[in-house]
Amino acid sequence: MPKSLRLLLAMNACCSVLAIFVSIFLNLFIWENGQSIAQVSLYNLSMYAAWGAAFTTAAKWLARHTIRLPLALSAVSGGAAFAFLGWVELDNRTVWLLLLGLPVGCMFGFSQASQNIGVALRGKGGDFAAYFGTASIIIQLLSVAVPIASARMIDGLGYGGSFAVMLAFAVLTLAFSAAMPAIRMPPPETPEESREFGKFRFRTAFGSPGSGWILLSLLFSGMFLQFQNLFTLLFTFSVTQDKLLIALLNVLYSAAALAGLAAYRKLRLQDGRWLWIGTWLLAVGFLIVLFRSPAAFIVSNVMTTAGMFFFSTVWNAQQFRFMEDGGTTRKASFLVWRECILIATRCVLLGLTFPLKELSGGWFAGLIGLILLCLFAIPVFQHRAERARAEQRQNSLTA
Repeated sequence: MPKSLRLLLAMNACCSVLAIFVSIFLNLFIWENGQSIAQVSLYNLSMYAAWGAAFTTAAKWLARHTIRLPLALSAVSGGAAFAFLGWVELDNRTVWLLLLGLPVGCMFGFSQASQNIGVALRGKGGDFAAYFGTASIIIQLLSVAVPIASARMIDGLGYGGSFAVMLAFAVLTLAFSAAMPAIRMPPPETPEESREFGKFRFRTAFGSPGSGWILLSLLFSGMFLQFQNLFTLLFTFSVTQDKLLIALLNVLYSAAALAGLAAYRKLRLQDGRWLWIGTWLLAVGFLIVLFRSPAAFIVSNVMTTAGMFFFSTVWNAQQFRFMEDGGTTRKASFLVWRECILIATRCVLLGLTFPLKELSGGWFAGLIGLILLCLFAIPVFQHRAERARAEQRQNSLTA
């Protein structure tokens, strides 16, 4: 793996520390005030709107600046979020949640744009699987350490003290961003690329064979990914609100993902098979929650965490391989539209959760049915996209 990708992995680890704390304990902080699914969804809706805007803005900046700028702004946004949590109180809870989501979303958006575009520009062939596989290991290890350390920190310092500590960590991340490789989008090489450079047109992103299947995969994936992301947390919070127990449950979930990693490395199956294995684990995990007991919620999260390791490792690698033959303009356009489509469909799912008052009932069962349809469609779309890509390469070789 090139040195530039190793540095990006290190920054990914720093950003993951902030992200894991935010994903678990900031959502818990909101959940503890009334146990409202709608409040958690509203905060996440605001966050994803800011995420999409920040991602698109960062991608445009990379035509003139290196990834150091958006990475620095990601750290600044994270610091602003923790400062807001520590010192800003509003009587209007809805406005407070909407405002909180903005800096958190910018933190994620600037970081994701820098890292995804950096990997796309510097990675080649097998680098993608190596990068995402290593990133998964790092994230799982941090998913063990960060929740336990954070739970201890909150118990000792309270939420206010923990927010101050995370603000200090965001400052350290800001300093580390200066050591990142100076990756920017290279200047266009052809007149056609010059006309399209920095415009991120839809037809540029999805103008190659198999793009239609990738587009369908993205539309369905956003719904499924957000369901898994949101309800994994809510299932855990429904079992217990003790911070140390939540951290220990996350250790259990991380152990399931690490077991999946061991199987992935030992069995050496084709990517398509791993994608289906991940899909079935996720599907069974979602169905188990219909039994609506603490044990069912825990077993569900164990299965879906293991399934997500297989699913996300293969799905991300396939998506990045799909665009590797394109020029810089196509890669950037694809990544911007990919992120925006995923965010838009995530927001659709969040909107569907507003009527939920509890994790049961007809509406909740209907959501699970919808997500299962999305989930089982994705491997089919990915297979067809991969086949179209292979046929295009074969035709290029024989032409």
